Amino acid sequence: MANEPAVKLRRVLTLWDLIIIGIVIIQPIAPMGIYGVISNDARGHVVTTILIAMVAMLFTAISYGKMARAYPSAGSAYTYVGQELNPALGYVTGWAIVMDYILNPLICTIICSQLTQNILPFLPYWTLAVFYAGAFTLLNIRGVKTSARINDVMAAGMSIVVVIFFAFVIHFLWSIHEYGQGFFTHPFYNPATFSFKNVFHGTSVAVLTYIGFDAISTFSEEVENPRRNIMLATVLVCLITGVLASLEVYAAQLVWRDQPFPPDKITSAFPLVAQTAGGYFLFQLVNFTILIANIGSGLGSQLGAARLLYGMGRSNGIPKKFFGALDPKNHIPRNNVILVGAIALAGSFIITYDQGADLLNFGALLAFMGVNVAALVRYYVREEKKQVLNLLSPLLGFLICAFIWTHLSAPALKLGAIWMVLGMTYGAIKTRGFQANLVNFDIPSDES
Repeated sequence: MANEPAVKLRRVLTLWDLIIIGIVIIQPIAPMGIYGVISNDARGHVVTTILIAMVAMLFTAISYGKMARAYPSAGSAYTYVGQELNPALGYVTGWAIVMDYILNPLICTIICSQLTQNILPFLPYWTLAVFYAGAFTLLNIRGVKTSARINDVMAAGMSIVVVIFFAFVIHFLWSIHEYGQGFFTHPFYNPATFSFKNVFHGTSVAVLTYIGFDAISTFSEEVENPRRNIMLATVLVCLITGVLASLEVYAAQLVWRDQPFPPDKITSAFPLVAQTAGGYFLFQLVNFTILIANIGSGLGSQLGAARLLYGMGRSNGIPKKFFGALDPKNHIPRNNVILVGAIALAGSFIITYDQGADLLNFGALLAFMGVNVAALVRYYVREEKKQVLNLLSPLLGFLICAFIWTHLSAPALKLGAIWMVLGMTYGAIKTRGFQANLVNFDIPSDES
């Protein structure tokens, strides 16, 4: 009936829920997958690159937190850039990050299927791909609070495994009778192998450890006190991730030292370290843990993608009738959850994990740059009282992201450019050559 109240998202998430969601999306074991690449690039200084990357990404995290205070909406970077700079730029930013958000559950479907085959080799890949894409979708359709509870269990399980890994490393180190000079400090700085060029090259890869923290802002309409909690959660997730990742790679470097990994062993570098410290049992445990981490990441990122599409649909940047609809029972954008799940399933048979992972950062880094510019404009350019921190923080965040973006692989830049051209073509057709308003932003009240 016409007098029935509109269906809205419900504010049911606490600060702790947000932190757990952010950590699980990023993954408590985030550096394990890229450990070998960073170690070879930085000549063993992995912990140093992780710490530098943490400082770098904290600037962007602060920008996200500040913009979430100004616009507590589900649109994330799309809303921030569109409201603060220009609606068309907001649309372009949203279109860029949609690729990132959609690719995350896709590559999680691929890697979960492949990791499961290491445990159950008799199961065909297509069966596992259907299972994981379907499971992600069905669980997310049940609603945000259900997913938050699942994330609690995921985070607890991964944390236990990390503790077990540390225990094996301590036992391994205890068995070494002579450590030698610089044994405990060389992971931070080894004068024999240190090079600024190599360390910063490794840092450009280490930044991937933190990709995903921005997903926290897509839950702005479902969190209690968003103006406070989004800012706190975003910064805390980056900080917690950095500290935990640094401890993990520091422990690994104490075991492996600065030995280079063979090219065909780079992707399995951390399990090899685990095998050195704890044998076959720890090798398999780490393999299983990476599987669990990607299940959590797939669930969380699909939820984030669905809410980003909802923000764009509600603002009429993409068809509102489909993308801007909420399920009246569970108050979630069901259409978007199903669509992202279908894309993940189809894509898992079309592209490889490496290709998907390479593409993922294209949209994410563009969105990071956009949010940093939006924060710079709102809190420095337009403020009467100019504060140096409001200039330096977003400016450094933008410059660092731009530097990393220019160092993406050529195929990623080309395919990303094609995606952007498709999006801008749709926008041009929709507005008859950009003669009409591209989007009409709908920023909801903070009230529940």
